[in-house]
Amino acid sequence: MNELVRQHTDLDDTDLEWLHLLVSEWQLLSDLSFADLVLWVPTRDGTRYVSVAQMRPNTGPTSYQDDMVGHLVPRGRRPMLDAALDEGRIVREGDPEWREEVPVRVESIPVRREGRVLGVIARNTNLLTVRTPSRLELTYLQSASDLAQMIAAGAFPFANQQVDMDASPRVGDGLIRLDADGVVQYASPNALSAYHRLGLAADLVGHHLGQTTAELAPSRGPVDEALAKVASGWAPREFEIEANGVIQFRAIPLKPKGTRIGSLVLLRDVTELRRRERELITKDATIREIHHRVKNNLQTVAALLRLQARRIGSERGRAALEEAVRRVGSIAIVHETLSQNLDERVEFDEIADRVLAMVAEISPGKVSGRRTGRFGILDAEVATPLSMVLTEILQNALEHGFREGETGTVEVSAVRGGTTKESRLLVTVQDDGVGLPEDFDPHTAGNLGLQIVRTLVEGELGGTFDMVPGPGRGTRVILDIPVRADK
Repeated sequence: MNELVRQHTDLDDTDLEWLHLLVSEWQLLSDLSFADLVLWVPTRDGTRYVSVAQMRPNTGPTSYQDDMVGHLVPRGRRPMLDAALDEGRIVREGDPEWREEVPVRVESIPVRREGRVLGVIARNTNLLTVRTPSRLELTYLQSASDLAQMIAAGAFPFANQQVDMDASPRVGDGLIRLDADGVVQYASPNALSAYHRLGLAADLVGHHLGQTTAELAPSRGPVDEALAKVASGWAPREFEIEANGVIQFRAIPLKPKGTRIGSLVLLRDVTELRRRERELITKDATIREIHHRVKNNLQTVAALLRLQARRIGSERGRAALEEAVRRVGSIAIVHETLSQNLDERVEFDEIADRVLAMVAEISPGKVSGRRTGRFGILDAEVATPLSMVLTEILQNALEHGFREGETGTVEVSAVRGGTTKESRLLVTVQDDGVGLPEDFDPHTAGNLGLQIVRTLVEGELGGTFDMVPGPGRGTRVILDIPVRADK
């Protein structure tokens, strides 16, 4: 709609915002009217109309099989559009039109904002299935007529009240029509069922909706007075009541001629929806708690291994246990990060920095580590093995890449690339140490750390691993891993 309005009209941003607000609300008018709606806006030269939006009803058959958005119509071809635009009134005169052997009643509703008519809504009703209307249908049509008059007067939609129609009750969910005093004139079967869920044993018609709702609500005191007023439809509001179930409400004051004559109250039973939401919240909290406990348990294991290492006289045995402590610690870092998230995805850059800091403790002050590039967000099933792989590679570089007392640098770089469907992560670990021994083959070396790296990268991550001499000096380790697209 933005593109069409800016391409063909001189409407400013505030006018366009009003049209967006109208389009966000007009499903209500379409359903109450049992009619298709098409929004026509005059072009900047005044010779044509352009259709910028379209809505089909959920309550009846459509009048348009084709998409009308973007169509241009010369002024004069549809006299009812001209009359509504020029005279600023709802136009209903004229015989039904025939479209593909279907009779269609056409009406035009001017869209007014601050005294100016911005465009015209063409309301098209399929008459093929017309029958004697029921009380529900008569209430719908009367309410639609009131809303149409409010649109023509610039009183609907309500300014500064954006409604999420996907989350709000719709006409078919349940509808109550109130008079000016808040007394129920009509309640649809779905609306009555929702009130029965709240605990109402009688009929709603003839009762004051605000007082009845306040009596059914579980709270007492000052809240009751506010609830009674809101439920009476005095102002456009959305609210929920939880008693035996959870009912979502939306109140719409009706002021077709500037004076409030009553209200529409839309409502739906969202008990099961709220129950599922609470289950999901509980599930998320449980998952986070599990990650937190796993992290605590891993830290306990690491502490026990440290205690054991201090009691071992063998230097080789002590070093092996210290390596195990770092491996357990890298996994604990991932679980700690997961315990703070709502989903099973983590920002891996922080994990990589913490792994760098943890491994650098092997030779404090002698070898420094730094990270360049960005790992981005990774799934937990990728983050856990990758943190272990990074730990092993860094540990190997610090232990075997530098001689006793030698200083140097280890750099970890990460690059994300590929398409949205198949993204890849390229990780490079470069040190400026002594380099690789002659005839060294990383794919057959018996070092435990390299065996762990090969197994995790090729077997669990489905990537590739290589270890080559660095440019000029040192060693370069290259990992190429498929990952989910970073969003």
